[in-house]
Amino acid sequence: MLYMYLMTNQKALTDQLVRDHVEHLKALEADNKLVLCGPFSDYPGGMVVFKADSHDQAVALAESDPFIASGHKTYELRTLEVANKDNNYLV
Repeated sequence: MLYMYLMTNQKALTDQLVRDHVEHLKALEADNKLVLCGPFSDYPGGMVVFKADSHDQAVALAESDPFIASGHKTYELRTLEVANKDNNYLV
């Protein structure tokens, strides 16, 4: 199942916190869970799209992100149903 968490900035980020967040992303990628991530260019925040086996696991992964765990960002978790040509765009 695919999930995404949308993050909103709450406090200024430190260089160390950014490095810790990048290590979190690298760990997700090493576990073959990371799909897509990045900051928004028109909004103070970003998103992470990732794979998880359950909603509980998705919450745990999102809340283990140093940006969120430290309180520097809040997040909204969403389940993503992918629409593509293989599933006729969910029609």
